[in-house]
Amino acid sequence: MRAQNNPLRAASNWLTLFRMNDILVTPSGRTPHHGVLRFGPHRTRCALGKNGVSAQKREGDAKTPLGRFALRRIWYRPDRVTRPVSALPIAEIAQKSGWCDDDRFAFYNRPIILPTRAGHEKLWRLDRLYDVFFELGYNDAPPQKGAGSAIFLHLEKGNFSPTLGCIAVNHASMAFLLRHAAPGCAVRVQKAV
Repeated sequence: MRAQNNPLRAASNWLTLFRMNDILVTPSGRTPHHGVLRFGPHRTRCALGKNGVSAQKREGDAKTPLGRFALRRIWYRPDRVTRPVSALPIAEIAQKSGWCDDDRFAFYNRPIILPTRAGHEKLWRLDRLYDVFFELGYNDAPPQKGAGSAIFLHLEKGNFSPTLGCIAVNHASMAFLLRHAAPGCAVRVQKAV
């Protein structure tokens, strides 16, 4: 049998073509906070930081960091979302869940229990942005003071409004990512070509 007619080889080539290791995020060029996300055969719009992307991310600059960031774990709100099925670690969001964004504290860029004196972001939100999200391995090994915190891949606000530095997608894209993301996957944010 000739190689080009071999169905096993054709299937193998298709799997190689669509090997889904990196979730590729690129600014779209129209506005600083609009981007395109690609993962295997999936392509969609995404929202980025209000001030675009940067290789020199700083706390509070509203920029999405450039680079490759591992998917650390999936977080979800059990009162709104069914527990995702994934080989990635999964964390349940509780009413007292937060994330420290105050670099004066030792637990900067780490999950925390509220209340706290440290500046923080609440993970239990009314607006549904964090009903389910991926924690990205940005500035966490170990965290460097002031280099940015709480960088997630989460749900978008509607009309792909800008984020404070995260990446945001619609519900359909999040569902695709949750189904197909696996250990070893990472988000790669790159400059527009």
